[in-house]
Amino acid sequence: MTSTADLYDARGEELQSLPLQLRSFGGATAFEGPIRTVRCFQDNQLVKQVLATAGDGAVLVVDGAGSLGSALMGDMIAQSAVENGWAGVVIHGCVRDSAALATMPLGVKALGTNPRKSRKDGVGEVDVVLSFGEVRFRPGALLFADEDGILVER
Repeated sequence: MTSTADLYDARGEELQSLPLQLRSFGGATAFEGPIRTVRCFQDNQLVKQVLATAGDGAVLVVDGAGSLGSALMGDMIAQSAVENGWAGVVIHGCVRDSAALATMPLGVKALGTNPRKSRKDGVGEVDVVLSFGEVRFRPGALLFADEDGILVER
């Protein structure tokens, strides 16, 4: 994979650069793929459902409204993502089981950690356009991530 810095140098304003300083938690520090999306708030049922389907190298972007109140993904859901062929997960919210996530061949970026479980009510939306950190995440657009950050096709 080409580094995000080199990719931005080559493509410039064709790409959006996420200014949020997300932390990397997965064993794969660089990842890329077409975007799928989930919008939810302290409820990870839709995250779990989507990551249990065939990922085909996609990246799930989860808008958890920036909440640090509970984790939207832990080791069991991440293992499901690995088994189903997802390239990565980007969460505008928290994860848990960070030590286990670091051993998995999955890209994971999130705001931080919280050991608290989320609700499982299934409230939210799937495959909708998301917007956070001044970036629009459209289902199907390509996302590129590495140690320097996240780029998204306009």
